[in-house]
Amino acid sequence: MSAYDDIQKAVEFLKLFAPAPPKVAVVLGSGLGAFADSLGGGPKTTVVPTRDIPCWPTSTVEGHAGTLVLSPKGVVALAGRVHLYEGYTAEQVVFPIRVLVALGARTVILTNASGGLDARFKAGELVLISDHLNLTGANPLRGPNDARLGVRFPDMTDAYDHELRAAAQRAAEKANLGKLREGVYAQLTGPSYETPAEVRMVKQLGADLVGMSTALETIAAVHMGARVLAISCVSNLAAGIATHKLTHDEVLEAGEQAAPRFARLLAGVIDEL
Repeated sequence: MSAYDDIQKAVEFLKLFAPAPPKVAVVLGSGLGAFADSLGGGPKTTVVPTRDIPCWPTSTVEGHAGTLVLSPKGVVALAGRVHLYEGYTAEQVVFPIRVLVALGARTVILTNASGGLDARFKAGELVLISDHLNLTGANPLRGPNDARLGVRFPDMTDAYDHELRAAAQRAAEKANLGKLREGVYAQLTGPSYETPAEVRMVKQLGADLVGMSTALETIAAVHMGARVLAISCVSNLAAGIATHKLTHDEVLEAGEQAAPRFARLLAGVIDEL
């Protein structure tokens, strides 16, 4: 069975629960899952454990709940992505994104927790991603191309849609969050945090943020013709810039502290759309 067939199987399953085809898909990073809770509670809102979805990879990381929230507002939120470092292939990592786009979401909002490469960044700061460096050595489009999913050679010039970034800036102003900084995000594989030498390397390559997700998902979304907005929560300064050792607890704590501001920003962006 092909990847396309697996995607369609998951789509048909989710159509049983979706109040309507979603217009916007939101993927929530480490410690940022609280936004999914804000969508719940309504009589027509459905929460689906991702372990029940056919062919869906299971998240094994703390801070990734493994639930899909389908809202009658036309928004679907995924709390619990998967990563290369969990042992998944690039194709498996982007499977959820492909399903959500195939389900109807033509706008994808990706979020993540990142290490800041600029000492001026503060823990909990929200940054718009303007471009990325895929330093994983993997690409979800590698291998035979299925034209039903997208073209063989997708253009990545405006992978992080400039109109969506402008909408996010307007939403930030309305939410009294001020102007958001924008930056280039570098994805490495993890799960070990970067060494100080690796941090110096990616900074010299032009990155402002570093993390373990997002770039591969963006490639898959663009391949399928979706528009992408990505928002990073700076959880800590990266190794060699920070004055202390890095921990995953720190990442989760920064996400929880940023959650109220993050939820206001996301709600504002969705209103803008």
